[in-house]
Amino acid sequence: MISKQQRRNKIKARIRGRISGTAARPRMTVFRSNKQIYVQLVDDLKGQTLVSASSKGIAEGTKTEIAAKVGKVIAEKAIAAGYPEVVFDRNGYLFHGRVKSLADAAREGGLKF
Repeated sequence: MISKQQRRNKIKARIRGRISGTAARPRMTVFRSNKQIYVQLVDDLKGQTLVSASSKGIAEGTKTEIAAKVGKVIAEKAIAAGYPEVVFDRNGYLFHGRVKSLADAAREGGLKF
């Protein structure tokens, strides 16, 4: 029987085979732990993290509301750094709940993907 982690890794590998981030359009990747959510913009050609944000230090609200705040923060940082367009990488997670909340807030913040 395949575990939840093995299933996610399989999906993650499939997604990463199709998408890649560049300097002009970096990959916005999401990592979701039980308590926190992290997001970073990655230039895969250089193997470099360009911008990052996390829920550390944001304590008010539900996990979904916190994810939305992180989405707004990453949008502000990305646009300020000159990256208005990104490729979204859900990292094997289902696109609902915290991941969807983060993505929607980033779109509202002005990011295009």
